[in-house]
Amino acid sequence: MSARELVVLGTASQVPTRHRNHNGYLLRWDGEGILFDPGEGTQRQMLRAGAAAHDLNRICVTHFHGDHSLGLAGVIQRINLDRVPHEVTAHYPRSGRHFFERLRYATAYRETVALTEAPVDSDGVLATTGAYTLEARRLSHPVESYGYRLTEPDGLRMLPDRLAAHGIQGPDVGRLQREGSLRGIPLEAVSEVRRGQRFAFVMDTRLCPGVHALAEGCDLLVIESTFLDEDEHLAVDHGHLTAGQAARAARDAGVRHLVLTHFSQRYADPEEFERQARAAGYEGELTVARDLLRVPLPKRR
Repeated sequence: MSARELVVLGTASQVPTRHRNHNGYLLRWDGEGILFDPGEGTQRQMLRAGAAAHDLNRICVTHFHGDHSLGLAGVIQRINLDRVPHEVTAHYPRSGRHFFERLRYATAYRETVALTEAPVDSDGVLATTGAYTLEARRLSHPVESYGYRLTEPDGLRMLPDRLAAHGIQGPDVGRLQREGSLRGIPLEAVSEVRRGQRFAFVMDTRLCPGVHALAEGCDLLVIESTFLDEDEHLAVDHGHLTAGQAARAARDAGVRHLVLTHFSQRYADPEEFERQARAAGYEGELTVARDLLRVPLPKRR
C-alpha cells in the first residue's frame, strides 16, 4: 500500500503572513492525490512540498472565500500545462459555480485537459472507488460551505493463531480468502474485521451537525480553529471555530489524530492553540499545523 499522508501547503486564515501561506492541503491516499481548498500561492507551495500537478486526481473546495479558492486558477492552468493524462474531478458548492467558472477561465491558456466538474448541492456521497467513499456535509458559514470525508471500506485481517489451529497455511490462505471457505472452515472463523481508515476535512464553520457527522470516528481530522477561546464571540459572528470548540468536537467524536489549522493573523503564539485544545479535554494525538508539514495517517487499529 502506498503512503497515506496529509501535506500541509498553507495554514493562514483570510490573509497570509510572513510564515503562513493561504490555505492548501494535499491528501495522498494510496496512489491518488486530493487537493483541498487551494488558496492563493498553492502552486508554489506544491513545488516547495515536492508535489506536482500529475499527483492530483480530485480538487475539493469547501466554499468560495478567496483564501480557500483563489489558487484554483493557477492549479487548473498547471494541470493543463503539464497535460495531466488522467481524469481530474473538481467538487465545490453548486451555488458557487459562477465563481469556479471565473477562476477556471480567469486568463487565456490552452485547455488540454477535460477537467470534470461535480458540484455539491446536498449532503451525501460524491464518489465511490475501490479505495474510499467520498462524501460531503453542509457546514454553517455566511456563504454555502461543505466539509468532506473519506472512508475506506472495511476489510479482513487474517489471524495467524486461528489459521494454525485449523492447519491452514501457504497457498491455502489465499484460496480461503478468495473462496470464502476451505474444508468446511468459513473465512470468518480465522479472520476479523479490519476497520477502514477515515479522514475528514472541516473548514470555515460554526459548530453544527455537519461538523460532528464529518468528525465521527476519524483517524485524522483536519479542522479550522481560527480563533482562541477568549474570542468566541468573533468566531460565532464570522462563522468559525475556536481551538476549544474544535477540540471538544474531536474529543466527542473519538478522533485519533487532530490537526488544527486556519489561524487568524492576530495570534503570534501557535502553542496557545494546543494548550486550549488540551484544556478542552482532547487526549489524542494533536498537531498544530504549519506550512509544508507532513502528517501521516495513524497506523491501523
